[in-house]
Amino acid sequence: MVVVASGFVIVVIVAMIYEAPSDPERIMMLDNSPGRSVILWDRFPDDIGSLGVRAGGSSNIHPSDYVGPESCKTCHPGNYSDWSQHSHRWMNAVATVSVVKGDFSTAGGISYLGGTARFSHEDGAFRMHLEREGVNRVYRVTQTIGSRFFQYYVGKLESGPELPGHKYYSDEHVLPFGYWLSENEWVPIVHINEEFPDSQRSDPFSQYDPFAAKSGSEFAVYSLTCVPCHSTFAMGDLVMLAPDNVGTHAPRQLHWDTGAYLAKHRPARFEEFRRWRQPDAPIRSSLEAHQQLRARTLQQENAVTMGISCEACHLGCRTHVENPKRLPRFSPHSEYLVIEGPDTHIDDGRTNANVNWICGRCHTGERPYYAAGIATWNSTEFSDASKGGCYSELTCVTCHSPHKTIGPKWTLSQTQDDAKCLKCHDQFASAKSVVQHTHHPVGSPGSGCMNCHMPRINEGMQDLVRTHTIFSPTQKDMIEANHPNACNLCHTDKNINWTLKYLKNWYGAEFNERRIAEAYPHREMPTGDGWMKSENEAVRLVAADALARSQGADAVPHLIDALDDPFLINRQFAKRQLERVLGIRLIEFGYRFYMTPAERADPLKELRAQLLSP
Repeated sequence: MVVVASGFVIVVIVAMIYEAPSDPERIMMLDNSPGRSVILWDRFPDDIGSLGVRAGGSSNIHPSDYVGPESCKTCHPGNYSDWSQHSHRWMNAVATVSVVKGDFSTAGGISYLGGTARFSHEDGAFRMHLEREGVNRVYRVTQTIGSRFFQYYVGKLESGPELPGHKYYSDEHVLPFGYWLSENEWVPIVHINEEFPDSQRSDPFSQYDPFAAKSGSEFAVYSLTCVPCHSTFAMGDLVMLAPDNVGTHAPRQLHWDTGAYLAKHRPARFEEFRRWRQPDAPIRSSLEAHQQLRARTLQQENAVTMGISCEACHLGCRTHVENPKRLPRFSPHSEYLVIEGPDTHIDDGRTNANVNWICGRCHTGERPYYAAGIATWNSTEFSDASKGGCYSELTCVTCHSPHKTIGPKWTLSQTQDDAKCLKCHDQFASAKSVVQHTHHPVGSPGSGCMNCHMPRINEGMQDLVRTHTIFSPTQKDMIEANHPNACNLCHTDKNINWTLKYLKNWYGAEFNERRIAEAYPHREMPTGDGWMKSENEAVRLVAADALARSQGADAVPHLIDALDDPFLINRQFAKRQLERVLGIRLIEFGYRFYMTPAERADPLKELRAQLLSP
């Protein structure tokens, strides 16, 4: 039995394959804060039905239940057309001429860490060529990731110094350079794993070291790390292979009979898995066996579609296609599934819990956090939303169309955004009540609901975007830790004493004076200046963005300093902000954000001389 405890729910996955004796290998503890995942392999309990209701009847999560998006096109042409242009649709695709957006011509290339990467399209194949000090590697690109801000690539090594049999040759993995679409340039990839300062970032020109402290950041196997959310698979596969994704925000606890499901729907994998679990097999641990099963099953040939298509959200729709009067069900059904709880009724409708679970199956996970437990960078929006005050009433589709793409920029006005909040908070419908609540003029940035309750503190792909945790600007953890607060994101020139005074006068907020004194050793310093000196790289990144927004050209000295930040991602954002504020191109000064400290020293000297001279 596999028990995965993560956040609010436990997913129990059972494999009736091999009953090992009681030994430490049967138990695996995985760090999956705020909960832990405990993996046990055993026999499906005989009394499992007493825990809840078997979700039998006609299934909607087995591979044969999925029919693909083309089956939806005739009856739902509008939604199909919108989906065809959606970034979800192009989250993952085969690397063809019509899909690849990067410059794979002879002109495309990048110099990085003393090496050179160039890109080619020859003999019908896209390739990355990496060379440094006479050592050459050639990767063949097989898949693309993304299409809105960047396009990353997946592939395998074709030739290189690694010996035959090395995993570079056999396992499709995320390649080290991506294409920044708005800038038309190749850049090092970020956030495949946690970001590190330059001295600890992986070196794509070096031999992969499986014993390195940050092992795995150099080699992200696509089927293990990315594909469960980047493509559409039958939920029956995902509930056993990506239980953290499926289970974290499930409305009720799920119990899944993996062994019986495998034997019927993935028989080849069942036989392999049974061999792996034999006493004399080289793979003995449950975790290893589960990873092998995941890597073998979550391959392109087993996907419903590459990219995120209709049935990623609506589940298998074969019965609906065969009989349109039988509407898609938003709750999973399978003879191998038991849904725990005293209520024997399974609600298949478009309930808040079911709708949010759709998004929560992918937009969830672990990230670096601010003091309040809010993620510092994106893709886990639903995990963040579930921590906020409005979670019980809102659904993701309250603000986001499930079919129409957002595009590069959020296009709704502040008034349109506020109207969504006023559907529940109608006590602030009048202009007078808005002023009394916000202490800012109606229509000003300070009167906008999201500017105070969903501030821009989340690192998006190329801009700071709003956190999905709806919280108060008086949130004590954030303020007492000297992490970004909504007031000083606009008033970067004001110190923390100013902020505390108004929060107390307006809202009666009190803070721990000892913690404030420790977190703000120079309390008279403008808060934005203090954030720029923070030891937390996310705080520095937010500070540079806030200074650029609020002070404009006056923020230039800070932004130039940010161009020398030890974190590549901070320099990348600072570059974009400085160019936007001054209307310049930093490449004209010889500066590229991914340069080494030595390489960027002269360009920074030139920038300071020209832009900061009296």
